[in-house]
Amino acid sequence: MQILISTFSQGLIWTILALGVFITFRILNFADMTSEGSLTLGGSICAILITNGVNPFISLLISGMAASVAGLVTGILHTKLKIQPILSGILTMIALYSINIRIMGKANLSLLGKSTVFSRLENGVPFLKENFTLSTFIIGLITCIISILILNLFFKTQLGLAIRATGDNEQMMRAQGGNTDFKKILALMISNLLCGIAGALIAQSQGYSDVNMGTGAIVIALASIVIGEAFIKLIESKNKILKSLICVALGSICYRMIIFFVLNLGMNPSDLKLFTAFITAVLLGVPHIKKITTKGVNRNAAIK
Repeated sequence: MQILISTFSQGLIWTILALGVFITFRILNFADMTSEGSLTLGGSICAILITNGVNPFISLLISGMAASVAGLVTGILHTKLKIQPILSGILTMIALYSINIRIMGKANLSLLGKSTVFSRLENGVPFLKENFTLSTFIIGLITCIISILILNLFFKTQLGLAIRATGDNEQMMRAQGGNTDFKKILALMISNLLCGIAGALIAQSQGYSDVNMGTGAIVIALASIVIGEAFIKLIESKNKILKSLICVALGSICYRMIIFFVLNLGMNPSDLKLFTAFITAVLLGVPHIKKITTKGVNRNAAIK
């Protein structure tokens, strides 16, 4: 039960990353690779701040703000220098690798024995004392709920709706006089802000920050998003954006549960990234496979 709760908690924490990637991948229709670098950036800044005695809660906010600057850089590379979306993200991600090492001063930085948001909760609440698993669950749940509620409110505002419209039809927004460049940059900043906070939470949860902690993170986030989309039809709500955000959270939790059961079946942990890539590719290809199958059935029916 402790392991299941821990797995569920990790799913909640990684939901923050998935929500950030969801903004660029689904809402803005922007293939942003910055997420892997900004996740590590958030963890690196959070780790160095905590080791220097900064409050861990304040460290979360600073980490998110710093990661949003990475989104700003990607946005400027794309909108002002006209670099393709995926390449602009890759350039920022590569630059962040060196920046993250500079920040930490080495490849990894330990947080063992340091005050974190989880240890603060354990020490502040009597029944949580020495119960890291439950404190992780509570922090993950609170952060996840707050993120979903804030994003839901934001994307209902005029600016939020404009960002959604830019992702749906950029040419139409430009024809109506909308500043699509600003909206893209803002969406990228919000996305990477969430990725930075996720990185800070992950670093505090695992007790260290590593320069390679973001490797493959975007594939994990995409897997969570695609798995979550399977729940959309099961949730009855007229609020499409809220329903989508909740499904992303469910997808992240389900992904962690799948990994838990796969490891219990004896899979080598080093094969997890291969497994994740395979699952994501299959799920992304399902709509196309359905189209091919439907065309084949219709063709056979027409021949008969």
